[in-house]
Amino acid sequence: MGQLLVILFVLFNIPAHSTTTRYRVIHVRKGMSLHHVTQELKQAGIIKSAWRFKLLAWWKRASMRIQFGEYEFHIGASYTEVLNILVNGKVRLHKVTFPEGYNLFEIAEVLSRGNFLNKKKFIELSTNKKWIQSLGLGKLDSLEGYLFPDTYYIPRPILPSSMIRKMVERFSSIYIRLKGLYFLKPRPVPLTRHQLVILASIVEKETSAEKERPLIASVFYNRLLRGMRLESDPTILYGMLKETGIMPVNIRKKDILRKTAYNTYQIKKWPAGPIANPGEKALKAVLTPASSEYLYFVSRNNGTHVFSKNYKDHKKAVKHWQKKL
Repeated sequence: MGQLLVILFVLFNIPAHSTTTRYRVIHVRKGMSLHHVTQELKQAGIIKSAWRFKLLAWWKRASMRIQFGEYEFHIGASYTEVLNILVNGKVRLHKVTFPEGYNLFEIAEVLSRGNFLNKKKFIELSTNKKWIQSLGLGKLDSLEGYLFPDTYYIPRPILPSSMIRKMVERFSSIYIRLKGLYFLKPRPVPLTRHQLVILASIVEKETSAEKERPLIASVFYNRLLRGMRLESDPTILYGMLKETGIMPVNIRKKDILRKTAYNTYQIKKWPAGPIANPGEKALKAVLTPASSEYLYFVSRNNGTHVFSKNYKDHKKAVKHWQKKL
């Protein structure tokens, strides 16, 4: 018996194949049998002997424990190493980055385009009120604003629920850490978490200039203090996206006059929800806004803005910079 174990150990721990290529990738689909997995391994050049791999799986009682997913194998790995990777589900991870300010639909598109998951199912789950509540976020209509934009390392495929949990957990960890900043510098207007996320999403879409974000946030706080409308152009665009499924490139006069649940030119105070997923810097800006008397701002068309304290000066700035444009 001892000699048999030694023979088996040597048999299954010699390199499964030899080639000049360093790595090979295979896809183990859900419900795939050991026979079909073995065929995939052999065709990819990961193993040389099908019967040897099947014998190892039988000996290890692992034929029913192989997990599905995408796997990357180093050529030269032993039969035992190959089987252990499959049984332990050590799937290949891919680097995926979501820029700050991406909305729910853009995130779903990136994941769908990369063949990570089904876009429709991701969106449906992200707007399932009952499931959202199970994440501990309370009563929300959508996870827009809570899918934290960051770099993730994920398997292909990934369950929509798993991806969403990753992004929401990342949001929660960032928000909890940043929330402590409030006590260092109180906000001009007390806001709920959801209102903070809405405002952060607006700030995120209004400027890409990091240094301006606290100042942009101060403008919106000043408007709230005076009972003014938020009047943010990106809310017009998002409202149209929600209604038509298409994000317009430009805003026309009739778009400003179009009343949607998000158009802050037409509704008082808050839109129906966040208009994008804000990053850490935008969240920090609304938690610690700059102190200012500004009520207006207009783009210089280079990513920065001109700020004004009254509408008269704002009109002059608009005329000047629109003429340049």
